[in-house]
Amino acid sequence: MQLHFHDSARRQKVPFQPIDPNHVRLYVCGPTVYDLAHLGNARPNVVFDVLARLLRREFPRVTYVRNITDVDDKINARSRESGEPISAITARTTADFHADMAALNCLPPDVEPRATASIPEMITLIERLIANGHAYAAEGHVLFSVASYPDYGKLSGRSPDELLAGARVDVAPYKRDPGDFVLWKPSDDTTPGWDSPWGRGRPGWHIECSAMSWKHLGEDFDIHGGGHDLIFPHHENEVAQSCCAFPGSHFAHLWMHNGMLLVNGEKMSKSLGNFLTLRDILSRGPWAGEAFRLLLLKTHYRAALDYTAERLDEARAELDDHYALLARDLPEPEEGDETVADMVAWALEPLADDLNTPLVIARLRDLRALENVMQVGGSMTTVLSRSGRDWKPKPGQAGAALRLAANVIGLLPSDPMAWRQGGAGDDAEIEAAIQARLAARAARDWAEADRIRAELASKGILLEDGKGTTTWRRA
Repeated sequence: MQLHFHDSARRQKVPFQPIDPNHVRLYVCGPTVYDLAHLGNARPNVVFDVLARLLRREFPRVTYVRNITDVDDKINARSRESGEPISAITARTTADFHADMAALNCLPPDVEPRATASIPEMITLIERLIANGHAYAAEGHVLFSVASYPDYGKLSGRSPDELLAGARVDVAPYKRDPGDFVLWKPSDDTTPGWDSPWGRGRPGWHIECSAMSWKHLGEDFDIHGGGHDLIFPHHENEVAQSCCAFPGSHFAHLWMHNGMLLVNGEKMSKSLGNFLTLRDILSRGPWAGEAFRLLLLKTHYRAALDYTAERLDEARAELDDHYALLARDLPEPEEGDETVADMVAWALEPLADDLNTPLVIARLRDLRALENVMQVGGSMTTVLSRSGRDWKPKPGQAGAALRLAANVIGLLPSDPMAWRQGGAGDDAEIEAAIQARLAARAARDWAEADRIRAELASKGILLEDGKGTTTWRRA
């Protein structure tokens, strides 16, 4: 299917036309590893995980690169504050980040370069910029000359005055222009540094991503992604560096940016007391990672998203309904079932329209409703009219399509019964109580059977009686 994405540079939705249809290349800005990921960090990782999954479904080869920034002044500051070695901080927080992303069911990128492993490429880019007249050395620093690049500000759509006002740069005597930004800066004996033509130093943040994308994807690649807050100055500076280092190149051909994340209607801030790490969410239970992923995808990626605990609970309840259906003994459709394949295609169609995950999720609910109707009997008119398809479904087909389509956006990967029972307590103790209740019912001791049910319910364990069997799930 033809994909369309909103291009931040052109400020409109455009058809996606890969440079090489046989190899799509995607770069996304990754974490600076000095602390735990917060909720805002999680959003782009989920958004671009869905994008990578979609691209892999549509094209024969995809290279998804997401970097690790492991040299940065924030890391240096954290080391000075805590006394912990930089290497220990970056190793620990990288491992924490990987664990958190796995909890959100984000697949690993194809390449995850570390900034410290690309210093030679950064030095090469800086040398090219100096040779091309776009950068200059001054007092151990190397700076990019913003005035040398006429297209500076085009990505963010800012005027020269707005650029200067929004740059938040230090005014330094060695700068030719206040808006010039650092490519290389000197390091003292207590700060990480590498030998360079300009003395021992370390890279500026912006040159890191230019070097890593060039190293792993080339001078031109298809899509660059990240949060809306990175458009200026980070992405604006990446464009300037890369296009000036390689005259005639376009760098990223399409830019995609996700909107900001609010908490209870306000910008997340420690001063407001609403700053939440992803670990804060995941600590709520084994269900929380998938529920938070669903919460993120229920809002279009370019829109602002407001996180509340109530919305997380709503997402959990929606997953409970999906898994309750999948936990049933549904008939298995035949392999290659054309109706199932068409149901999956219908559910995923909105992804081609700028990753419209809210509509995909609505269609997943329709598939669940359709399967429920097939199980109990009833009218399918409403769902079928919304689909616009002439399906004549059999039991099991919509359920299978639900699972397959949800997997494409990273949902419903769990065993349904494990999901329903997850985090409920000691399974052996619960099963023993169920057997005691069955024995009480067999002896027609209804009071004892009711007491056991009520006791389990007080612990968050709900019993469901079927034909000759009793199953349980968490509340």
